[in-house]
Amino acid sequence: MITKPKGTNDLYGKESKIWKYIEEVMDSIMEKYNYNYIRTPLFESSELFHRGIGDSTDIVTKETYDFKDRGDRNMTLRPEGTAGVVRSFIEHKMYGESLPVKVYYNGTMYRYERPQAGRERELTQFGMEILGSNDPLSDAEIISVAVNIYKMLGLKNIKVEINSLGDKESRDRYREALVNYFKPHMKDLCEDCNERINKNPLRILDCKVDDEKDIMKNAPTTIDYLNEESKKRFEQVKEYLDILEVEYVVNPKIVRGLDYYNHTVFEIKVDTESISNLALGAGGRYNGLVKQLDGPDTACIGFATGLDRLVMALKEQVVEVPIKDYLDCFIMYVNEEEKKYATYLSQELRMAGFICDTEYTSRSLKAQFKQADRLNSKYLIILNSEDINNGQVKIKNNETKEEDLIEIEYLIYYLDEHLTEQDSFQIDDLMHEHCHCDDDCCDGACKHHHE
Repeated sequence: MITKPKGTNDLYGKESKIWKYIEEVMDSIMEKYNYNYIRTPLFESSELFHRGIGDSTDIVTKETYDFKDRGDRNMTLRPEGTAGVVRSFIEHKMYGESLPVKVYYNGTMYRYERPQAGRERELTQFGMEILGSNDPLSDAEIISVAVNIYKMLGLKNIKVEINSLGDKESRDRYREALVNYFKPHMKDLCEDCNERINKNPLRILDCKVDDEKDIMKNAPTTIDYLNEESKKRFEQVKEYLDILEVEYVVNPKIVRGLDYYNHTVFEIKVDTESISNLALGAGGRYNGLVKQLDGPDTACIGFATGLDRLVMALKEQVVEVPIKDYLDCFIMYVNEEEKKYATYLSQELRMAGFICDTEYTSRSLKAQFKQADRLNSKYLIILNSEDINNGQVKIKNNETKEEDLIEIEYLIYYLDEHLTEQDSFQIDDLMHEHCHCDDDCCDGACKHHHE
């Protein structure tokens, strides 16, 4: 038997509905914040990731899926989303449009690493980017949107940790301080850290092998090496976060070792009953990446979260996701004449907006009742030839077991009346639930009105 590759998963059934719900929430929130969807290729030139992410990072040196295409070109399955977005921004000259450009993506990424809970080799990542703004408000907005997504999905105990790497001058000073600090202790650090000391010493702080050693805990922090301009900017970011009512703590140990980060960096975590500080997503400012990839000097900031890890957090906190795990109606029949009418009727009901299914395997009526229960059908439409010839249909409430014999021409009106509005998932209701305004002042803006 052929099985799926290690580090990948099949997504189907109820699990797939949870994922689709999450994506719907994200899409709706992005629309509210005026972010446009962008889709970039699943594979790109290897050079894009080597230049964009950095040759010294674990992602490039150890985790990328690299291959040669039939034209003998070096290609890589995308390990993250930012580099592809920046390449598209440059290639399509989006910098010539009205700035900033605000985009989001949601797609699969590939990293060859040891599979673990919430982190597979094939992962789904949601991300958003603001390209063309150096305003500290952009930093605060990105963080705020991420937090709001998590809250609207129902997560509790969300923690935001922020830090600043400062501008190039500040980062260079910090880099020099790290080298001077770690050099005398390299024999006590792992092989990877010994390689990073000259290529990207900030990556040493991300080490998972030596992270509990005192040498790591006592390392210099970025805050101590910020120049006045970078300090002022960081204070402005925090001020905007306060205005947006985003709770945060400053964690000077966050460095985000990818080569393209500067100024604001952040991580968002959550506590569950069994896991403390579960990392959900992270991001930061990368003002030099567009120029590094041969585009114009452009200030940018972004954020990404793994959906695998997000789904795990929802399960850990036992969040009830309001998915539509039911049918509005199931159409039942016995003979061929009734089957043909069921085929017609199911099409009419689906086009009218109802979630409808019927029998496909010629099971007995008793077996069809069981199938309707398995599919959690709210109503049963039980056809028989005599009723059809009389222009009638029997409909049964599968919960109360009450039955009605109605004219077929009134079936849609009957279902409309009995299937209540609360069965519909409304993203706007979520938005209003988390709005801080009084009902009266935002009634027309964020409270959903049913037509």
